Amino acid sequence: MKELISNAEFGGERPLYNRRGLRLEDVTVHAGESALKETADIEAVRCRFEGKYPFWCCEGFTIRDCVFTEGARAALWYSSGLLMEDTLVEAPKMFREMSGLTLRRVRIPNALETLWSCKDIELEDVSVEKGDYLFMHSSGILICNLRLQGNYSFQYCKDVEIHDSVLHTKDAFWETENITVYDSEIDGEYLGWYSRNLRLVNCRIAGTQPLCYADGLILENCTFAPDADLAFEYSSVHADMLGPVTSVKNPRTGRIVADSYGEIILDSNIKAPCDCQILLRDA
Repeated sequence: MKELISNAEFGGERPLYNRRGLRLEDVTVHAGESALKETADIEAVRCRFEGKYPFWCCEGFTIRDCVFTEGARAALWYSSGLLMEDTLVEAPKMFREMSGLTLRRVRIPNALETLWSCKDIELEDVSVEKGDYLFMHSSGILICNLRLQGNYSFQYCKDVEIHDSVLHTKDAFWETENITVYDSEIDGEYLGWYSRNLRLVNCRIAGTQPLCYADGLILENCTFAPDADLAFEYSSVHADMLGPVTSVKNPRTGRIVADSYGEIILDSNIKAPCDCQILLRDA
């Protein structure tokens, strides 16, 4: 049975340090630092966090229907076993060096430098804005219905599966490994450069120079917007495209099938083995 603290206010430094088995209801944590550092088995319901670093080095905690204001920056670091639901996160630089975190119906309108170096992550019905460098160096990620606005997302990530999402993000999936995206929209320049084993299924892709310098690239039933030009440069690729492709430039090896091509560029800069087949679907 957890100890209940309700309708209370705390401030200053470490007011609830190293506590175990707490349920917080309608609690406000004002300006200060490290309110719940080194805690375990914590529930927070309808709480408001205004001070810096409230949850550091925590184990096993649930956060529901809460608010993290901008002042609660860097709120959750070096922790494990988080379930967060129906929560507004206004603070930047959230979720660092964490494992085993699940976010459901969470809004993060200022997600600068968020979810770095985390592993075993699940997101469902999450919206993110200003999400520059989201998920950097993270792994073991399962996502359903993410709405993302922000650049340089998923850099250096491994073992990621994404479903039914809309990603407006320049330079996404750079230097990643083992990424699969299903039934999603990806809008942003320079998608997937230097990736390994990136697979896109039933996706719509927009933005110039997508999917270059990639190894083990697979596209199944994907479409390119008209601005997705100069695709596949120096990539090893197997792509089954629906509709037209504006331009393909110097793919290294593999096979590309599309309904039509605006331009195919194969020049003296192409790299060995230079044997990619570029085919029309009805040919």
